[in-house]
Amino acid sequence: MTVTATDRRTVAKGPTPLAAPAPRRSRDRLGRWLGSSLIQAFLVVVGLVWLTPLAGLFLSSLRSAQENASGGWWTSLTSPGQLSFENYSALLGNSGMTQAFWNTVLISVPTTVLVVVIAALAGYAFAWLDFPGREPLFLLVVALLVVPVQIGLLPVAKLFGQLGLFGTIPGVVLFHVAYGLPFAVFLLRNYFAEIPREMLEAARMDGGSEWRIFTRLVLPVGRPALASLAIFQFLWVWNDMLVALLFAGTSSQPLTVALQSQIRQFGSNIDVLAPGAFLSLVVPVVVFFAFQRHFVQGVMAGSVK
Repeated sequence: MTVTATDRRTVAKGPTPLAAPAPRRSRDRLGRWLGSSLIQAFLVVVGLVWLTPLAGLFLSSLRSAQENASGGWWTSLTSPGQLSFENYSALLGNSGMTQAFWNTVLISVPTTVLVVVIAALAGYAFAWLDFPGREPLFLLVVALLVVPVQIGLLPVAKLFGQLGLFGTIPGVVLFHVAYGLPFAVFLLRNYFAEIPREMLEAARMDGGSEWRIFTRLVLPVGRPALASLAIFQFLWVWNDMLVALLFAGTSSQPLTVALQSQIRQFGSNIDVLAPGAFLSLVVPVVVFFAFQRHFVQGVMAGSVK
């Protein structure tokens, strides 16, 4: 057996030492854990900062007008005896405020449903159906996105007055539907257009009608976009005051207009304003957190392939 010079150098140097991956993996795991912990702590701090006004409004709504005038809401943290639900009892006993709350529901819910349904039908038609004038009509819808709401207030108010819709809940609903549809159709058309053509062609080859394809295939696939649109539309209409201030009458005014009238009439009527404002605020917050998973999916749709 012949021993070469290379073998002698190898034996002299000894075996090549192996890298110790375990400490490195431990350091990497520790770095990732610290990074994720710092991010989570930062997000918790941001969440608490955003929720602080909501908590302050809720505590203020549980205090009397004299206690709110004498000190800030944070004083109730050390004196919980200040808190009671008397303001909410008085609010529920106020027929004008309760009627305004239900008016807000009667305006927001039908508007959201109509916008989502009509926009889903139109978005599917613009994305996958061939009909004369499809492209010019869609360009017209896109052009309507740049039309400010303020431009149409007076002409539509005059039209509604001639039709007998001015000062009624259906009039407010129709206005919100008309101005909410351009963005809704644009959003859903672009989302539905990303559906693979092969899926639709396979459904047509199986004998599925356009309506069946729309209800059984397109709507389930487009659920994240539909949920995101519904959340956006509901929050917009629920928090609106400009359109309601002009088109709603005394008997059909929503909660935002009712609260604004309380400020105008009674100044710092905090025992009515605080619970009313919290009631107006908590409903959108509950709706958002209830559908946040679909909202995130809709926002992230199309961002990655």
